[in-house]
Amino acid sequence: MSLSVLAITFGLIFVAELPDKTMIATIVMASRYRPLPVWIGAALAMVVNSAVAVLAGRLLELLPHRWVEAVVATLFAGGAVYLIVVKESAEAKEGEDEADKVRSGHRVALAAFTVIVVAELGDLTQILTANLVARYHQAWSVFVGSAVALVSVMGLGVIGGRALLRVLPLATIRKVAGFILAGFAIFTAVEAAR
Repeated sequence: MSLSVLAITFGLIFVAELPDKTMIATIVMASRYRPLPVWIGAALAMVVNSAVAVLAGRLLELLPHRWVEAVVATLFAGGAVYLIVVKESAEAKEGEDEADKVRSGHRVALAAFTVIVVAELGDLTQILTANLVARYHQAWSVFVGSAVALVSVMGLGVIGGRALLRVLPLATIRKVAGFILAGFAIFTAVEAAR
């Protein structure tokens, strides 16, 4: 296992997930239901989604190296544009809509798991995780970094999400994440051109 790949993955996925609809959904569910079952369901969903993303990344590794680098650079750039351009109010609304699907008659952990698994499929952080596997060829390191980052963000959402958003506006978090992804896109494009 590569600690540097784990750390890069953790940092990138953590920052990219903070302004995401799944964090908003977690904040809303935790404010309506008991926080621990919400976190358990959301955390398990994120581990499952990380595993799916790593498997997709392993498939990307089968492509020629230059193609992978070009695809990774394009997806990083797309993620950067998305985070910089899409308004945080759209993400907040989508997250609240996902949380509203939970009904009090259902078990909260199962409901949180289901909401987060569905909301996260094909999401930016899942695509980034797959790309990091293809880029670094360190599936286990990327899986651990991604899963720990996502579980940590879900914990933040459950414990202090509303307070975090009062201190650090969602728009700022989105812009920082967008610029980080833009840097990765440029770096990867330069690597692909070599």
